[in-house]
Amino acid sequence: MSKPLFKEVSYSLSKLMDDIEMGNIGLPDIQRPFVWPNRKVRDLFDSMYRGYPIGYLLFWENKVNKGVKQIGVNSHQKVPQLLIVDGQQRLTSLFAVMKNIKVIRDNYDSESIEIAFHPLSEKFEVADASIRRNPEWIPNVSKVLLDEVNQYKAVTEFIAQLKTAKSKVEEVLTPEEEDKISQSLQNLFGIKSFPFTVLELSADIDEEQVAEVFVRINSKGKTLNQSDFILTLMSVFWEDGRKELEQFCRAARNPQKGEAGPFNHFIDPDPDQLLRVSIGYGFRRARLKYAYSLLRGKDLESGDISDEQRDRQFEKLKAAQSQVLNLQNWHDFLLAIQHAGYRSSKMVSSETTLMYAYVFYLIGKLDLKVPDKELSKAIGEWFFVTNLTLRYISSAETAMERDLADLRGMTTPEAFLSWMRKTIDSELTDDFWRATLPVRLESSSANTPVLHCYHAALHILDAKALFSDIKVWDALDPTTKAYKNKVERHHLFPRNYLKGFGITSVRETNQIANYAYVEWKENLAISDSAPSEYFEVFTNNIDSSALEKMKYWHALPDDWESMTYDEFLGARRKLIAQVTKDGFKKLAQGKIIIEKPQTIEQMIAVGEGSYTEFKSTLRVNLHTNEKDPKMEHAVLKTINGFLNTDGGYLVIGVADDGAALGLDIDGFANEDKMDLHLGNIVMSRMGPETMLHIKPRFEDFKGSRIMLIDCKPSQVPVFLKNGSDEEFYIRAGGSSAKLIGRQLHDYIKQRFPN
Repeated sequence: MSKPLFKEVSYSLSKLMDDIEMGNIGLPDIQRPFVWPNRKVRDLFDSMYRGYPIGYLLFWENKVNKGVKQIGVNSHQKVPQLLIVDGQQRLTSLFAVMKNIKVIRDNYDSESIEIAFHPLSEKFEVADASIRRNPEWIPNVSKVLLDEVNQYKAVTEFIAQLKTAKSKVEEVLTPEEEDKISQSLQNLFGIKSFPFTVLELSADIDEEQVAEVFVRINSKGKTLNQSDFILTLMSVFWEDGRKELEQFCRAARNPQKGEAGPFNHFIDPDPDQLLRVSIGYGFRRARLKYAYSLLRGKDLESGDISDEQRDRQFEKLKAAQSQVLNLQNWHDFLLAIQHAGYRSSKMVSSETTLMYAYVFYLIGKLDLKVPDKELSKAIGEWFFVTNLTLRYISSAETAMERDLADLRGMTTPEAFLSWMRKTIDSELTDDFWRATLPVRLESSSANTPVLHCYHAALHILDAKALFSDIKVWDALDPTTKAYKNKVERHHLFPRNYLKGFGITSVRETNQIANYAYVEWKENLAISDSAPSEYFEVFTNNIDSSALEKMKYWHALPDDWESMTYDEFLGARRKLIAQVTKDGFKKLAQGKIIIEKPQTIEQMIAVGEGSYTEFKSTLRVNLHTNEKDPKMEHAVLKTINGFLNTDGGYLVIGVADDGAALGLDIDGFANEDKMDLHLGNIVMSRMGPETMLHIKPRFEDFKGSRIMLIDCKPSQVPVFLKNGSDEEFYIRAGGSSAKLIGRQLHDYIKQRFPN
């Protein structure tokens, strides 16, 4: 027989509790979400009271020098010499009750575990309002099990209070009942000496062996995560760091009023997920087993463990975690995900993929200094592709370890962006779009990443719901809650309709290719109608141009309503793949969807930016009070910039700071004259076809009239005549930038590929 990896040690409950309180035994889970229901804690105390065995505990020797310095502030008197591997929930339960300490629940709210005891019946219960009012119960055993409690006094006071309560209702506590209560309470106090069997694993074995031992002896077949080990180490050596993780996760679940916070609509992160990001960013490691060894102070080459090396590695983790939890980094990253067409957590199938994208974002931003706009675009593109190709769905750590290995030697932003582009190009081949993606769409899962990529593409392409003017992007707004969503997933071939053809299995009727987003009212109206019936009714009032767009967005083949179901599914999968490709192509070209203000009030609130600009006048210089061609040129170059980029709104009659100035300064006889003048200068300087892309209108704002010019993106380059020259502008942030030479050539090639 090989040398045993453990030794068997006996503890009493009171000894266990004292060692945990002193810090000799590390109990990290007192600050982690406690998942046991209170009734399970009740059963635990009932078993101990009756002398039943409650299972062994598994500890691991810590192998640190006594008195070693801890990182951060820790209230324990010692560095734990024993780490709890199995039995954390039981010990958390016992410690919380025996020491009257609150636990943290899944929602990160804290609460006390109140276990009540009825001495006469020797029954334990979870305390409720009726028990608390009943004098026959001790509503919270914590109050009588604390070390400082005088047991004799506790017994006599309980009996006295019960006698008083009974006398008020003309009842008597018999001597036999008094003896019963006294004996029951003595048995309750005796729980402190309840014996525990502890298996203590040697410090000489590594974390993989510990995990193997855990799996072999755990009858429930649980697995032990590497993140559990690291979070345990954090509790021992950097408790403040662990608390920071937990506080961030708690705040991410609830919006903070009037202050910045991590709340978002994409993910409710858990500490181990954020820890994975810190390890990935700080150590360029995806396999947490390496990180665990490093944080133990282990040299990966020699296998030696030292306190000095452990301290250095924890300092590295500390620096990485500060960046992971930085609110600006966090929200800038999530904004990049939104720019890639993703709207909320309902579109995030793999939180691991999301967290890995955050690792890449931090490396690109902080280590390689990739410019913000390029990084945001690249990360959005990367997240889209890693979902589409299922890169981190199976063997996620292996795939990420390989990716991080590629990044370890990089020192420039150009190398980072080039690596991403090459990796993406190698994945998204013609065969992928033509064959692989349609096959992956042959699924009935509503939460598959490839379906969410199609929906993200619809957002990028600014698509509307089927038969509707509601944008898919707006309809899936996670901040709007109602009994009925604006749009619902609708069976294009209704289930009851398919039943008539003998197609009844959920896997067949709920195919991805059989769903489209429609307004809930239309969904009700369609009901079980045949596609050939409802499609004609709902498209009667849609003009041909809008109908073609609708069919394109929703991947509807020509004459789809007359196809057999199998023909329809096969044809639509190919078209969904094409729309997804087009959405990604638009994203890759840099034309990213950002929410645009729609009303003048929203524009003023948001201020000038990529999609909005304010001009005080159309033609009058406010400094000279004279008509000035420079003012008209400034207006025209803004319109030109909007047309050559992604469109936007030019507001005339409003100052840069949003103050309403009105239109009187320009001196037009009426609004028709002003509209005509604008049309004339646009047509003469940019060509008559330009008028197809701009729609001027007049509105009231703060008691003044203003002119609002809605500019739609042009499908061809638009040049602005300036004397004998022709100029070309694009929208860059809150201004219009003039392009010339190579910049102009490259932009037109990308923006107008056809």
